[in-house]
Amino acid sequence: MEKKSRLATLCVQAGYEPKNGEPRVLPIIQSTTFKYDNTEEMADLFDLKKEGYFYTRLQNPTNDAVARKIAALEGGVGAMLLSSGQAANFYAIFNICEAGDHFVTSNEIYGGTYNLFGVTLKKLGIECTFISQEASEEEISKAFRPNTKALFGETISNPGCQVLDIEKFARVAHAHGVPLIVDNTFPTPINCRPFEWGADIVTHSTTKYMDGHATQVGGCVVDSGNFDWEAHAEKFPGLCTPDASYHGLTYTKAFGKMAYMTKLVAQLMRDLGSIPSPHNAFLLNLGLETLHLRMLRHCENAQSVAEFLRNDSRVSWVHYSGLPDDKNYALAQKYLPKGSCGVIAFGLKGDRDTAIRFMDSLRMIAIVTHVADARTCVLHPASHTHRQLSDEQLREAGVAPDLIRLSVGIEDVEDILDDIRQALDKI
Repeated sequence: MEKKSRLATLCVQAGYEPKNGEPRVLPIIQSTTFKYDNTEEMADLFDLKKEGYFYTRLQNPTNDAVARKIAALEGGVGAMLLSSGQAANFYAIFNICEAGDHFVTSNEIYGGTYNLFGVTLKKLGIECTFISQEASEEEISKAFRPNTKALFGETISNPGCQVLDIEKFARVAHAHGVPLIVDNTFPTPINCRPFEWGADIVTHSTTKYMDGHATQVGGCVVDSGNFDWEAHAEKFPGLCTPDASYHGLTYTKAFGKMAYMTKLVAQLMRDLGSIPSPHNAFLLNLGLETLHLRMLRHCENAQSVAEFLRNDSRVSWVHYSGLPDDKNYALAQKYLPKGSCGVIAFGLKGDRDTAIRFMDSLRMIAIVTHVADARTCVLHPASHTHRQLSDEQLREAGVAPDLIRLSVGIEDVEDILDDIRQALDKI
């Protein structure tokens, strides 16, 4: 039996194994097309009878190597890189939902995802119901309909920093014969592997910790291969009935555990084309090689900052699951025993203007529309990422008007704390 590598080794080594005389570092295959000697070989690729490369919109060696690394880190059977985390969540849902279908999602999700699910997908005829992830299994089940095709949640919500009870969500999803899709962007597989807790599909914004340097925008979808689509064939005709665009091929019969991933690439990516460039995948791979090291430092620094904020009289509240008095502490100890992430949500005593004065007084910590990279940064979601939402929608999404999202980086923690102290002194 082949020995399985540990996560740190997978970060460095997985996905690409050079043969004798080949480049040691993953090369950038910056080509749109690939040459073949005869028409039959090319025809077999188009008919999905053989594996190989013929057009980068569908597959590219650099992209695929990085996707294999992420699949290995998550413990999945396959993965596909996309051009953004938004694209990843769209593809993950659209691969099993079509006009007339419905899915259920936690309301504790990123504002862009909230808009995608609640507004844009509705225009395509796909409806969703938002539920509280703190609701009981019975309450969540009431949101399901005969045409419900998936349940969705974020391992750690952005920006509220709430921890998802993955096992509870998985039980509800499977009781209704649908997969659980989990956005695992914030903890990354270094701190949580949702498949081990019953999730079926995982998505990532690779723009965040996986890249770690704010150099590329990307996303990824990973399939566990565990969901039995055939057992619920009536719910998933796209996977379990013939696809006319591939001469009547049925994905589950032709590809087994790789059915979901094959359809994602061969049908959705073929038609919608949200691919990352090979150069972006190369940059992502450089970030992945140090992911295990950076996540440790992010969590150490964030814990120190959260404890400082918790004890400062000018701070009204702090949400960080590493704090023993945080309402998510028990869930974090279960799902995230090595640490959660570097993102903290907190509020200051005062009003919205107080938060703005604090942020404008920061010197080293930058105000940016980003989160989860090596540099400490800050954002006021109600004014920035979530500003399209009404006050009612903000409350439903767990975003208070005074919520400040602080993404703690990997600088010296004393310098981070010094900057926070001097900004607090100015409010």
